[in-house]
Amino acid sequence: MAASFCSARLQAGVCSIRRCRPKGQHYKTSLSAGFLAFILAATLLLVSGKIARAGASIPIPQEEKPPAGNIQTGKKLYISYGCFECHGRQAEGTSVGGPRLGPNPISFPAFSTYVRKPTGQMPPFTAKVTSEADLADIYAFLQSLPHPPKADSIPALK
Repeated sequence: MAASFCSARLQAGVCSIRRCRPKGQHYKTSLSAGFLAFILAATLLLVSGKIARAGASIPIPQEEKPPAGNIQTGKKLYISYGCFECHGRQAEGTSVGGPRLGPNPISFPAFSTYVRKPTGQMPPFTAKVTSEADLADIYAFLQSLPHPPKADSIPALK
């Protein structure tokens, strides 16, 4: 009955979607079209994964000692550049923004490389925008941040 109702609607021009067919007629599913769609989707996933990994493989030079920076100036720069908006006022990271940066930041060369050419949603801060001295000050601020208390030392969590 449903098939005849749908056929009547198609014939009357009320329904433009040809989902239902009169009794005895069936859609011929194209196995090759489905297979092609699957291959195309798999290829796109593989290519996009290779592109994402290629951006993350920037060689980062290692350095023993980070450059000296001014903690107070670094804190002011951290606020003025808007880093706190995504990473939090104490670089603790946020659930909707950037990751935690302190109190143990990554090495200075890795920090500088990522700030200059980020791979995520962070805008790049090129040398025209932020000098190496400014980055050293921000890095000093990140290093100066205190460690959060251990979970077992917080009474409400016991």
